[in-house]
Amino acid sequence: MGAYLLRRLALLVPTLFGIILINFVVVQFAPGGPVEQMLAELRGDNASVLGRVTGEGQGELRGPPAQAQGGDAPSGTYRGARGMDPAVVAEIERLFGFDKPAHERFLAMMKGYLTFDFGESLFRGRKVVDLLWEKLPVSVSLGLWSTLIIYLVSIPLGIRKAVRDGTRFDAWTSGVVLVGYAVPGFLFAILLVVLFAGGSFLQIFPLRGLASSGSADWPFWQRAADYAWHMALPTLALVIGGFAGLTMLTKNSFLEEINKQYVVTARAKGAGEGRVLYGHVFRNAMLLIIAGFPAAFIGILFTGALLVEIVFSLDGLGLLGFEAAIRRDYPVMFGTLYIFTLLGLVMQIVGDLTYTLIDPRIDFEARR
Repeated sequence: MGAYLLRRLALLVPTLFGIILINFVVVQFAPGGPVEQMLAELRGDNASVLGRVTGEGQGELRGPPAQAQGGDAPSGTYRGARGMDPAVVAEIERLFGFDKPAHERFLAMMKGYLTFDFGESLFRGRKVVDLLWEKLPVSVSLGLWSTLIIYLVSIPLGIRKAVRDGTRFDAWTSGVVLVGYAVPGFLFAILLVVLFAGGSFLQIFPLRGLASSGSADWPFWQRAADYAWHMALPTLALVIGGFAGLTMLTKNSFLEEINKQYVVTARAKGAGEGRVLYGHVFRNAMLLIIAGFPAAFIGILFTGALLVEIVFSLDGLGLLGFEAAIRRDYPVMFGTLYIFTLLGLVMQIVGDLTYTLIDPRIDFEARR
């Protein structure tokens, strides 16, 4: 297992490098970069923006030469640079680092990433690491509690459905599972806001943040209750959209194991139903489900929570990455991509290790 783990760790570096490289190349061809957005602001006669670029404070706008007005872009690159002073365009490119070739920018970026130096946000004026640490608690809270509740609900429900397969209980719970699978989490989140967060009916739960104003001075138990109060609706929205697949996976895994010969033998020897289910079937049926917990957590943390964060005005990593993509804030975009990818690759390795912990008979070295 040690040699297998070392090989996986060795593959992590080129895999991470390749993913970042592919996304970097794609971004080079995407229109509407930060330089174009800044030029668009300048063309709107924003004196403060131009002052920041030229270093002239809030002074009078220095317009482009008369012969450049209404002409093509001086640099021949940006459509938004039409009628702009070439010196201003060149200064904006220098401020954003676009005065260097793409390969130099990529190598400089990856060199910083080796020490988790993601640079500074182009539009927020803060270090990307600080932004990530600030938004991380929101996303971790959503991902962790949602995943735990999904597992706590789906596993007992799936086992019960397998034991009572074909009964009325199995039929109506399958209908509930189907509805939960069909309704997107963000749509259910909107319904919860309308019903319970002051939309059109009741004002029971808050709609913004993870803590009430002034809660830092409250006793611990009161802060914990306030935190749970804020987390209730967002967590419920993610649970509704995520428990269906795991419930059916649990049911099918148990059905497959229940029909195997060792279960028949255990029952023939007089073992009780509880002993058969939880002493024999559970360990084999839950291998795939429990070992998939790390990947499930990462999936909910970085993908499923984006729209829920937007609906409930939760300022987490998902919303941060979305806004960075809209504004072409490349340091934040690639910083979040780097962290997401690294955690995803590490969690895949953790999932493999979990397999061996649950069932020591699994030997990845033997697969060679």
